[in-house]
Amino acid sequence: MLKLESEMKTVLNHYHQRMEDEVQLFNQLPEEEKIGRKDDFLLPIGFEIGVFLNNMIKSAKSKTILEIGTAYGYSTIWLAEAAKATGGKVITLEISQEKVNYAKDKIGEAELSDYVEFRVGNALESIKNATETFDFVLLDIWKELYTPCFELFFPKLNIGAWVAADNIIHPPHHKNETDKYLIALKQTNAFDSVLLPIGSGIELSQLK
Repeated sequence: MLKLESEMKTVLNHYHQRMEDEVQLFNQLPEEEKIGRKDDFLLPIGFEIGVFLNNMIKSAKSKTILEIGTAYGYSTIWLAEAAKATGGKVITLEISQEKVNYAKDKIGEAELSDYVEFRVGNALESIKNATETFDFVLLDIWKELYTPCFELFFPKLNIGAWVAADNIIHPPHHKNETDKYLIALKQTNAFDSVLLPIGSGIELSQLK
């Protein structure tokens, strides 16, 4: 059973209430407005995957964790709590300063700021310029960037590193982009990989 500090529980409750409110609003919007306002919504990995990734990082004792796509920081909370347990750190990438400001506030309220480094800007440039090597990567950015990001962080993975790519099953309109990622992953012949039907579908891959 996962035991969480009261500060993290409070922050998660805030996120979960926001999720509930946004689902109601999102479902009422016409399709074209949904697309135009996608940056306004959390679009989180969800509780099930948050717990799963948290446990994965702890079990693997991952220390250098790369998150590609901070958004409003929901997944960052789960990664940071795991990093606290492993003595590691999360490096999280986000292009929107507004989203980073929100995420920083929530990370601070959860008392996890010491375990997160925010890097604001273009994800491809941030990965290219990173001097670290990584034990764990969460890939959860706009899907057309999955393959370009993968090609940049692949050489910076430590042996045995894990890569978790979200939204492989849902939503289906991203299938062309996620299929390109899966092909690129397979062509390296460097990973053991499995698609987990949890949340929106996670492709979980370990560097051999």
